Amino acid sequence: MEIKFLVICLKTLLLLYSFVFWITGVILLFIGVWGKLTLGIYLSIAKTSTDVPSVLIGTGTMIVSFGLFGCLAACRGSPWMLKLYALCLLLVFLAELAASISGLLFHREIKASFLRIYANAVQHYNGRDEKSQAVDQVQYSLSCCGATNYTNWETSPYFLEHGIPHSCCKNESDCDPQDLHNLTVAATKVNQRGCYDRMMTFLKGNTGMVIGVLFAVTFSQLIGMRLSCCLSRFIMAHQYEMM
Repeated sequence: MEIKFLVICLKTLLLLYSFVFWITGVILLFIGVWGKLTLGIYLSIAKTSTDVPSVLIGTGTMIVSFGLFGCLAACRGSPWMLKLYALCLLLVFLAELAASISGLLFHREIKASFLRIYANAVQHYNGRDEKSQAVDQVQYSLSCCGATNYTNWETSPYFLEHGIPHSCCKNESDCDPQDLHNLTVAATKVNQRGCYDRMMTFLKGNTGMVIGVLFAVTFSQLIGMRLSCCLSRFIMAHQYEMM
């Protein structure tokens, strides 16, 4: 009777853990999709080697699948399924650890390279290609202009012919093309703060939270591995007494 009660307790704990595990997978999947949609324009400019949103989407999908399997393994109480679930949790632990580390590398990498790459994008801006459209999207979404400030556009070949891009304007209805050719007049019409500062503020407010959640979820896998291994060993040791 005591053995059955202990098994039921362990199964319940593992089932609850697996359900919470599944929810964290859904959350990571949501954060990954959000990051892909929100950071896509920045990634297209920066061309960083670390694509954190894709890592989050892949990890979240894997967790959702394994979470469902964990619920099934806990309900059935099959030793081989529990061992397989523990192995799955180990794989997720390694994947999430890699995602957490890549998140830290991404933050440092983009901080180090964004100013240089964005300044280069300003110099080669033509208003038509993919990188130019990404520059416009950044300036629209972050209400910024240029790499460090709006005067960065003065040395751009685009400025000589067209002036400062309209994506820098505070109010498009009050942003005459002739005004954008004159830096003195344009100073009252465009956003003066540079995109580098805005980008760093954006990353500081969002990346830290995502990395923190990732590390917390990562080390919670150790609890699930311990529970599934304990339940598997307990069932195998007392399988005859439970019949």
